[in-house]
Amino acid sequence: MRVVVIPGNGGPEVLTVENRPDPTPGPGEVLIGVAAAGVNFADTMARAGLYEDAPDLPAIVGYEVAGTVLDHGAGVDPATLPLGMRVMAGTRFGGYAEKVCVPVADALPLPDRFSFEQGAAFPVNYGTAWAGLLGYGSLRAGEKVLIHAAAGGVGIAATQIAKRTGAEIWGTSSPSKHKAIKAQGVDHAVDYTQKGWEKSLPKMDLVMDAIGGESLKRSYNLLRPGGRVVAFGASIVLPGDRKRLSAAIPQALRMIRGFNLMDQMGDSKAVIGLNMLRLWDDRGSLEPWITPLMEMIDDGTINPVVSDTVPFDNAPEAHRIIAERRNIGKVVLVP
Repeated sequence: MRVVVIPGNGGPEVLTVENRPDPTPGPGEVLIGVAAAGVNFADTMARAGLYEDAPDLPAIVGYEVAGTVLDHGAGVDPATLPLGMRVMAGTRFGGYAEKVCVPVADALPLPDRFSFEQGAAFPVNYGTAWAGLLGYGSLRAGEKVLIHAAAGGVGIAATQIAKRTGAEIWGTSSPSKHKAIKAQGVDHAVDYTQKGWEKSLPKMDLVMDAIGGESLKRSYNLLRPGGRVVAFGASIVLPGDRKRLSAAIPQALRMIRGFNLMDQMGDSKAVIGLNMLRLWDDRGSLEPWITPLMEMIDDGTINPVVSDTVPFDNAPEAHRIIAERRNIGKVVLVP
């Protein structure tokens, strides 16, 4: 089978296509023929050497795929996910491949109205959005929520879920993306490129922050008493298409130094860290964050937006699109 490999740290150009033996499903696993693989910001950080949880190099990354069931491992009831069924799945690395084995608990039927590309945009993005907004952020109807990077995969997922919840939504993006994020449900589009943009905003009940660095303190200051910041990324430490330590180190230090707990208690504010990979490892499955989303698929709330579909052979371009913030929605790779 063909796979996209990170042979060593570097810019997008290090991504290479190689041939590897086909995998065989182990007990409790299904083999999926991959039609589309999601690209996440964590993949670009792994390539740059800035992602602590990345596998050792050379590595095949990729957290989510959509495709068809090709085989079952021992102990899997064939009636659960029959051969040939269209599925979407969390892959816990290895998704940038023509075939991948996953635990049966991390695969689920692909809705008829979803394309394979949309299926590859679902597990991680929507699981993260649900966990941040509802699982840990406790968003309620009528509350004010600020979603950073509202045009990204998680940003659009969070907007759709927050809109269903009945929240009033502010979303940050560059001005060229404002029309797109409003179409997804953002009530107030914010141009983060303007200095002092935060000064015109009201106090927030919840902020979804994937930017990290200095943005976290700004998000915290935007909270009203009882407000919550959910920190689930650090895109600011990878500002371009290659690793830049001169830019990354100061921003990373701002996060390491943390917050004053006495101030947090006095202000009655919360800062919540969210790492879906650690949660996935601890629970053994994505099921706790995926199951609550099924109702939202059924009622039409969830509509994954695919920005770019990129062939394996042009994988470096997929990473450039993400790193340069050119996407509106999800970037996916196709074999």
